Amino acid sequence: MRGVAADLLSRIGSWPLVRGVLAPTPRSMRRIALTGVIAFTVIMSTGAAVRLSSSGLGCPDWPQCSTADVVASKNAGQTLLNTWIEFSNRLLNFPLVVIAALVFIAAWQFRPQGPGGEKRRDLFWLGLALPAGVVAQAVIGGIVVLTKLNPAAVSVHFLVSASIVGAAVVLYTRCGEGTAPPTALVRRDLRLVSAALVAVTAVMLAAGTVVTGTGPLAGNAAAPRYKLPLEGVTQLHADIGWLMTGLAVALVLGLRVSGAPPRAMRAAWIMIAALGLQGVIGYVQYFNHLPAGLVWCHVTGAVLVWIAVLRLFFSLRDRGPVNNDRTGPTAAVPARQPEPLDR
Repeated sequence: MRGVAADLLSRIGSWPLVRGVLAPTPRSMRRIALTGVIAFTVIMSTGAAVRLSSSGLGCPDWPQCSTADVVASKNAGQTLLNTWIEFSNRLLNFPLVVIAALVFIAAWQFRPQGPGGEKRRDLFWLGLALPAGVVAQAVIGGIVVLTKLNPAAVSVHFLVSASIVGAAVVLYTRCGEGTAPPTALVRRDLRLVSAALVAVTAVMLAAGTVVTGTGPLAGNAAAPRYKLPLEGVTQLHADIGWLMTGLAVALVLGLRVSGAPPRAMRAAWIMIAALGLQGVIGYVQYFNHLPAGLVWCHVTGAVLVWIAVLRLFFSLRDRGPVNNDRTGPTAAVPARQPEPLDR
C-alpha cells in the first residue's frame, strides 16, 4: 500500500503544474507570480462591478448570502440579478485562495540556483502577503456588508486590495532579479520623481474611493455616503490627477533626454499611455453624469495605472540576474558599473 501511495505521489509530482509550484524554475516562478498579479487585478475589477451595479447588498449577510440562505436567493429590496452579481463575486474568492496559496508555495520553494540551492527569504514574505491579504479581505468584506456598505469600510476594502496587487507586482519583479545590492540605472533626481509618482498614485486611489463613496454609485441606493460635496471631492481628485500627469511627463522627458535603458523607457511609455487613457475616461464619465459602465472602466484603469507606475519605479534599478550568487566565484558582474543605490 505504501508503495502504491509513493508511486502515486511520484506521478503527481511529475506533473508540469505541480513541478512548477514545488520546484519552480526562474521562468515558471515569474509566470506563477504574474498569475497572482492578474488574479488580484481581476478581483478588484469584479468588486468594482458589484458596487457600480448597485449590487453591494445583493447578499445582505455574511458569510452566508442571507440569514436564511447560504447561496444566492431573492432578498427583500434586491433583485435576483443583484444577488447573483454579489454572490458570484464572493465565489471568485475560492479560486483566488487557490491561486494565492500556489503563489506562496512557489515563492517558498523557489531556489534560483537549482535543487540544493538557497531559498529566497524576501520572496517568502512577499508570497505570504497574498494569502494573508485574502484572509484580511474576507474579514473586511464581512465588515463592509454588516455595516451596510459604510463608505470608510469600503474605502479600506479597496485600498487593501490595491496593496495586495502592489505586493504581487513586487513579487513578480523580485523573482526575476538577483539578490545583489541594487544599483541605479538613472540619475537620483529621476528616481526621486518616480518615488513621488508612486506616492501620489496611492493618494489618487484613496481620493477615488472618496469620490465613489460620496456620489450616486456607492453600491446601493440605501448605502450611507461620505457627507462631503461631490463637486469638491471630484475637483480634488482631478487636481491630484493633474499632479500625477505633471510628474509623469517630467519623468518620461527626463528619462528620454538622459539616455535611460530601453527597459525603463518601455515602462515609461506604457505608464504615460495608461495615465493618458485614464484621464480621458475620467473626464468623459464626469461630463456624462457618471454612467456606471464608464466608471467601471475608470476604476479598472486606476488599478492598471497603479501597476504601470510600480513597474516603472522598479525598472530604474538593477539587482543582477536571478541566479546571481553574491558569494560564489561566478557571480555576475555588470558590463558597466552603475551608480550605487541606497537600500
